[in-house]
Amino acid sequence: MIPGAKFLLNAKAYIESFLKIQTKDGKLVPFKMNEPQQRLYNILREEWKKKKPVRVIVLKARQEGISTETEAIIFWASATRPDTNSLIVAHKDESTANLFRMSKRYYDYLPPEIKPMTQSSNGQEIIFDAPSKYKGAIHGLRSRIRCATAGGDGVGRSYTLQNVHMSELAFWPGDILETYAGIMQAVPNTEKTIVVIESTANGYNAFKKLWDDAVKARQEGTDGFLPVFFPWYEMREYRMKAPADFVRTAEEKELAETFGLDDEQLTWRRWCIRVNCGGDTELFHQEYPCTPDEAFISTGRCVFDKNALVLRRKQVEALKWERGIFRITRGVDGKILKYEWEPEERGPVRILKHPEAGRPYVLGGDTAGTGSDFFAGQLIDNVTGEQVAVIHHPLGERLFAEQLFCLGMYYNEALIGIETNYSTYPEMVLEELGYKKLYVRERYDNYTGKTVPAFGFETTTATRPVLVDNLKDLARESIEAITDYDTLGEMLTFVYDDKWKPQAEQGEHDDLVMALGIAHLIRGQQRATVEVAGDRVASKWTKDMWEDYRHANKELKEYLIKKWGSPK
Repeated sequence: MIPGAKFLLNAKAYIESFLKIQTKDGKLVPFKMNEPQQRLYNILREEWKKKKPVRVIVLKARQEGISTETEAIIFWASATRPDTNSLIVAHKDESTANLFRMSKRYYDYLPPEIKPMTQSSNGQEIIFDAPSKYKGAIHGLRSRIRCATAGGDGVGRSYTLQNVHMSELAFWPGDILETYAGIMQAVPNTEKTIVVIESTANGYNAFKKLWDDAVKARQEGTDGFLPVFFPWYEMREYRMKAPADFVRTAEEKELAETFGLDDEQLTWRRWCIRVNCGGDTELFHQEYPCTPDEAFISTGRCVFDKNALVLRRKQVEALKWERGIFRITRGVDGKILKYEWEPEERGPVRILKHPEAGRPYVLGGDTAGTGSDFFAGQLIDNVTGEQVAVIHHPLGERLFAEQLFCLGMYYNEALIGIETNYSTYPEMVLEELGYKKLYVRERYDNYTGKTVPAFGFETTTATRPVLVDNLKDLARESIEAITDYDTLGEMLTFVYDDKWKPQAEQGEHDDLVMALGIAHLIRGQQRATVEVAGDRVASKWTKDMWEDYRHANKELKEYLIKKWGSPK
């Protein structure tokens, strides 16, 4: 080991003092970290200081030098520490060769006084050890750097590994997760080990899953990979002088406001879309993203405007939601006597705005049906249509219904409508608990041959297209009413399939989307005005209420008058 060197803590001094890189125009220059490289180095250093295994997954724009820096850090660790095995895995043979040449260049231009001994080796591998003829007399580091291409047999299975760089993992051939898992089994979960996964995005594939898993783990406060994103505008060189007549488009104005971009950056963006991306803006988003959402462009045709959703997701990141659960006190008959809101870090309910007196609210619910483990509820302000509370959790059916009951009561007896396609049990629980303000639909009774009122929302070939169209209108005309980051995320993966049916992309969920659609579709059965204290206005019917009344049969009309009061 080099005297005085400490693992990673002095890596920057080593890299910038001794390592050489080749620039885009072919010049050999000392390694000086750019903006993204410096940020990644700081992140790795902080992770190491925690004295835990370093695990980082990097989502990046093109040509930011993240792969070059990762190679440099792994080279430092391997060329200065004994018994260190490092593996670099690229997505194709050409890239593997380039990464090996990079490591070889680092070694070739090291000052002689810090150059470790090497053995001659076959293949793309550097072995830092005493040459064979000196074995027994001189001891080397017994360390190595091996470069390999993903998809080959037994990649990473030959040694115990201390350092791994998985480059452009989103583009690996074959079963990406199988290769990834095989490599990870060779890395002990111990201090002084490093695994860096870095890649640009390639649609919704295995890299997206690993990224999402890392984001979720950090949100829940559990160990796992640290997700690090590098947007294109972080690179200082990604700018061009703006022409004198430069005028921002409406899209560019919103980009500038959301991400703090200036005209020189926007000028470069225009040039890159036109020249590097062949005029394809979506390709630019994938190759040079502003956010992770832009990077992971849906492989299907999104039902909603993806660009608008991406920007809105960025805008709502800073909103503060309070998370918790309603604690319940029951009577001997099982009815809810009392409920109390209690903040809880992983509670099923999230609240953005607590209820205002006299304000009308609507709560739409989607049960955990086929292909989903989650129950979802969306509570909206019926005056503005804004999301103000969300339930999203793998709850049991009764617990879900009880939390809906409490949430509805808490929000001034909100109108509640739950999908009943897969299970009617949550709806039955609400009726059993005596919840009074439930959404009513018309149902054909096979026994009597009459249309009768029934509780709950039923998704059919008639109601589903209306629900989706309503949400499309909402996203187009009033996207500011959608305030939940996770809901916007599900909307990004809500796509048209081959038969033009709108649904969640394979492997994704649409519980929050459907619950929000239900909430907006049933709004007509709730008043849309704020109730002044002491002056009930429920008898002042809305336009939607009159429309429902006109289309109802005699029995349903009587029920609606009882429910809403006499019309005025």
